[in-house]
Amino acid sequence: MLDADVFLINPSTIRNLIHKEYTVVAPLLRSDGMYSNFWAGMTTEHYYLRTELYEPILFREKIDCHNVPMIHSVVLIDLRRRYSDYLTYKAEKLTDYDGPVDDIITFAIGANKSDVSLFVCNDDIYGFIMVPLENDETIAEDMQRLINTKVEMLAFSDYLPLSDDLKEFVIYPEKDTLGVDNIYMINLLRRPERRRRMHRLFEELGIRAEIIDAVDGRALNKSSLKKWGVIPMSEYSDPYHKRPMTMGEIGCFLSHYIVWQKVLEHGYKSVMVLEDDVRFEPFFRQKVDYVLAELSNLKLEWDLIYMGRKKLVKSENLVEGSKFLVRAGYSYWTLGYILSESGAKKLIDAMPLEKLIPVDEFLPILSDTHPEKQWAAQFPTRDLIILSTNPLLIYPSHYTGEDGHISDTEDSKLVHDTFIDNLEKKEEL
Repeated sequence: MLDADVFLINPSTIRNLIHKEYTVVAPLLRSDGMYSNFWAGMTTEHYYLRTELYEPILFREKIDCHNVPMIHSVVLIDLRRRYSDYLTYKAEKLTDYDGPVDDIITFAIGANKSDVSLFVCNDDIYGFIMVPLENDETIAEDMQRLINTKVEMLAFSDYLPLSDDLKEFVIYPEKDTLGVDNIYMINLLRRPERRRRMHRLFEELGIRAEIIDAVDGRALNKSSLKKWGVIPMSEYSDPYHKRPMTMGEIGCFLSHYIVWQKVLEHGYKSVMVLEDDVRFEPFFRQKVDYVLAELSNLKLEWDLIYMGRKKLVKSENLVEGSKFLVRAGYSYWTLGYILSESGAKKLIDAMPLEKLIPVDEFLPILSDTHPEKQWAAQFPTRDLIILSTNPLLIYPSHYTGEDGHISDTEDSKLVHDTFIDNLEKKEEL
């Protein structure tokens, strides 16, 4: 049984559930919030009860098929099993029914009284469900939740099918640049699936973006680096893996550097920079509006604003008078950020190609929040003003170790010391 507001994206859903061999089972569904299609607890009056099990099940921290008191919206029942005869959605068919007039609660109570266990399985990504409308909400809120749901679905795949018969009924928002002068999306040509996914996201969110063909680390060599004027910082060693920089990290830096140059060439006052492996938070457009409004109303000085990052410090100071911005400490990742013209100028004026390090190390160095003083000393002017949205508006589509995670920076050839020596010798000649 499948409700109309359910989106199953896993083609193996029915097969997987049948193989569980349960009388009643449901696939876990995600939404644009904490709502899902199961309860982990139920009160004595048969209403929803949040328990400690809910979040570990919802966020797949405990992967299994979990015995829970309630499942709804998408349910597989094995009618070959005798106990399925005791299941019903009609309260009058249950003796001594003392619950509310509600079909899914009736079903759950009947199953529990008949010793039919209800299972929800989170062993795979199965699909999504929309958050129900509140009594005072309108179809406009429902449409926004539908957009949120589709954006969540596109965090996992570029596959979002639309029947030809229904295309005429689907209206996408008019595209714009979200209040900044331009939006750039960086993507490797050999990752067309990511480009397709981002185009679908931009369509759903109404984002007009310019695609930047990323500099591919696989294609870089001594000759091309010399042409760029790249000399890797000889003192650099990855803080975690204790390795030299990778060619992929150089390509990533150069891709962002191209964007910084474009900002100055066009005289843009502010731009948004996105990588191609991001997941947008629900109500992304509205949240960007809030942030830009604060920047304007508070007349803040800023050069760069992280929308997505990996925070590496315990505490940060909230920007005075702000609800959504903090002064960013040492951070990693360049998933998405807003850059000002002054920020682009500071980044390029630092002449980073002559002592190049990964871009997510370079940014905190220029803001004077980097703990490695030896590296920072090579950039005497460190006055980049970096803020961050709080909470973040962008997250990685996949984290390290998850299925589907690909890193073109980490999984790349290393820049060896001998290679650096060869470059320096050529410069002397």
